[in-house]
This record gives sequence, C-alpha cells and structure tokens, in this order.
Amino acid sequence: MPRNRQLVVVGDTLLDTDVEGHAHRLAPDAPAPVLDVTGEHHRPGGAGLAAVLAAAVPHEGPEVPQIVLITALGQGRSDALVRELLAPRVRLIELPLRGTVPEKTRLCAEGRPLLRLDRGGGTVGPMTDEARAALAGAQTILVSDYGRGVAARLRAELAVLAGHTQLVWDPHPKGEPPVPGARLVTPNAEEARALCAEDSAEQGAAEEDTRRLDEDGPYGHGLRGVALASRWRCMGVAVTLGSQGAVLARPTDETPLYFPALQEAGGDPCGAGDCFAATAAWALAGGALPEEAVQEAVVRSGAFVAGGGVRDRTQWDGAAASAASGLRLTPPTARGTDARELAAEVRARGGTVVATGGCFDLLHAGHVGMLQNARRTGDCLIVCLNSDHSVRRLKGEGRPLTPQADRVSVLAGLDCVDAIAVFDESTPSDLLRELRPHVWVKGGDYGTERLPEADTLEEWGGRVLLLPYLDGRSTTALARRAAGEPTGEPPS
Repeated sequence: MPRNRQLVVVGDTLLDTDVEGHAHRLAPDAPAPVLDVTGEHHRPGGAGLAAVLAAAVPHEGPEVPQIVLITALGQGRSDALVRELLAPRVRLIELPLRGTVPEKTRLCAEGRPLLRLDRGGGTVGPMTDEARAALAGAQTILVSDYGRGVAARLRAELAVLAGHTQLVWDPHPKGEPPVPGARLVTPNAEEARALCAEDSAEQGAAEEDTRRLDEDGPYGHGLRGVALASRWRCMGVAVTLGSQGAVLARPTDETPLYFPALQEAGGDPCGAGDCFAATAAWALAGGALPEEAVQEAVVRSGAFVAGGGVRDRTQWDGAAASAASGLRLTPPTARGTDARELAAEVRARGGTVVATGGCFDLLHAGHVGMLQNARRTGDCLIVCLNSDHSVRRLKGEGRPLTPQADRVSVLAGLDCVDAIAVFDESTPSDLLRELRPHVWVKGGDYGTERLPEADTLEEWGGRVLLLPYLDGRSTTALARRAAGEPTGEPPS
C-alpha cells in the first residue's frame, strides 16, 4: 500500500436528515399517519457521505489516510451544519454556491421511511485555484455526481486528468456522463437499465439487441455494463445489484465478472451506493486491481447495510470507525459461528460435538470425503485449523501453499463444516480443552498409531474415531504433481 495514500472526492454534497418517531394513529382531519417525533439526526449526504465513508475505512500502519472533498457550499444554516459534520473527517475545499446545500429529510417511523422532503439547492460558482491544485496532484479521484452542478463545473479539468489519473465515477440519472478514460464507473442496476434503454431508443437498436439488454440476472446486467463501457469509452463498469452483489464489465467483454454478495443484508440500503464507490476508489488508490476493488466494495457495502447503514453513526463517523465491526473485511467463518459457543450450545442440549483438525493446505477430495463423513457422526462439526505459523513449523519452509485466510474461506464454504477455530501450536490440545468435543475424528491414513490428541480427549471422556480416507489423495502428492515431480502414488 502506498504511503500517504490520498483520495480526492469531487461532487455534490447534501445534508441528510432523519426525523425519527412512532406512528400508531391517523390524523383526525386526513387519512395520514401522525409521527410522534422522538429524535432528529443529521449527516453528510451525496459526495460528503462518500468522503466520510472513505475516511472510515479501517487502515493499517501509522499513515493517516488523506481524504480531500471538493464540493459546493453556500452560506445558509444547512451549509454551516454540513461544514461542522465534515470538518473533523476530511479536508474540505469549497466552491462557491449561489443558494444553499440541498437537504433531504426522511420522516421515519420505527426505522422505516414514510415520506421524504427535498429542499435547497443553487448554482455552482467558478473553479478555484485551491481546487485546481488538489485535482492536479491527485492520483485517484472519485466523482460522486448527484446532478447538482459540481461535476459539470469541473468536467473540463476531469477530462484532461482521466488520461493519467485513476478516475472512479459514480453517476446519477440527472448528472453528467462519465468523461472518456475513467477507470471505473459504478451505476446501480436501475440506472444502468434506464441508460441502456435511452441509448437503444436513440440509436434505433435492433429488436434482438433490445431484448438481450432487457434481460434480468447477472448476465443481463453484465451486457448492460458492456454496452455502457463502450458508450462511455471507460475502462470498466461495475453495475451494483444491491443484495445480489455486482457485475464488472469492460468494453470488449463477452463474459463479465459476477461478484455475489457474501451475506444477506436486509437493512436500510440508503448510502450503500456511496459506500460501494468510496470503497472501490479507496482500494484502487491502494494499488488494487479493478477486480479486487469491486470485490472489496461488494463486501464492505454489504456489511454497511447489514450493520445498520447510515442510521448507525459508527458506519460513517471516522472517529468511531475502529468500533464499527461491520466494516472490517475479515475472512468469513462458517455461517459466522463461534466454535466455542457452538460446542457449548450443542453440549447443553445433549448433542454430540465432533471435531477434526489439520492444515487443509490444498483442500482435496480426501479432505472433503472425510469431513462429510465426520459430520454424519454427530450434531455439529468443528474444524481445528493449523495457523500459518503452525503449518510452517510442522511442514517446513514453503508451506503452507495456501494462506490461512484462504484456507478458512474454503472450509467455510462446505455445508458439512459448522465452525472453524484456528490454533498456533503444533497440536490442538489446548484448543480441544476449550471445545471439549465428544469425538475427535482423523482420516484413516494414521493407521494404528496413537494420535497425540488421544490423551487430551480422555481427560473428559472423549473418544478418537478414524474414518476411511481416499487412497492416492494428499496435499504433498498434489503439489509434486503440479510441479511435474514423480509422486510414487497411483494416478487418481
């Protein structure tokens, strides 16, 4: 990751206000719900939200992330409130605004919006020397265009910069089209569909082309992404699909890349698009490839919604980002279950806790067969996984071939695995004393040897169980075969 990583966000900032309350009755003079107000909360919206979400991304190392926001603000009460919200989180560069910052107010009952009120707005003034200098020195720029005039005012400068600067453009139906050369454009599915329909109508597209671009599902969204990438002459288009993830397309792609969401997120989606664009831009600023940036954006925006979205201040408050666990991109565990809690729960209801362990470096058919059989012997299966340090101590330099986070992810994807616990020691004895499984399972290739964990299991009456193992399958044999070396084993 480059030192002093900087991201310049350009676009229209709004003031978002949520008026919270309860609605249990109708007004006596009209069939309208009465909102008994319990609170009112303000936050930056539009480009302002994208900037503070970028500032809230957890980072490693002593360098403080530098987020610069170029936006237009006026002299009204709402403008002063926006400055107050942004000041501690980003470096603010203002363009003059003749009018006031747009304000969106949601009236919410029990967390669900009933009505939205829009007011404010104005005309964006001329470019400033400070803004021009910030753009000229930027390596990565995020344009968060809400169609209120900032992107239009800076379009000439952005068009020049696109040739040598990483430019991410989050478009809006009422905004400017991305400048040619943008690295990544991030419309949502509804926006992409509307833009393609508009383009097809203008060009008199053939019926077959129109039908293909109207398809639903990742394939149809990908086709629209390809069409838009060609139309905008950008390097890539990431069409965001809400709870379904995103699809990444390039102008010449025949098969776009689909990135499914890693978790179900049924919360308030307000701000999810800003989170996606900010995360993708921030990842590109750190040297990520577009594929890596989109994957990270899918994970973080899903966690953002699942964690409460903009309604949870820790999601966008940089000062509280360290407490926002929903934004930490940690490797997934099986169903998100804690192994120790699961073992205690199964024991409490009289079930049988089964555990097994190993390095699981290059997961192969022998591993999968053994894990499936192990799960059938009890009511839950917990995998005790050697950490990278533990594998290296046991297997020597060059191992593991697959890092710990990836091994956790692969095991977590198996239906037969209920939880995973990682240990650093050579044997999992200490971990087993915490889990206290009824059965400890190993593959039958251990033969008549007494397993080192057997004595530990006997401390609470646990038992060791050997299961059949597929012949000719081993990580060492796979690694040798991949290197073209003789394995001494029959082909499988």
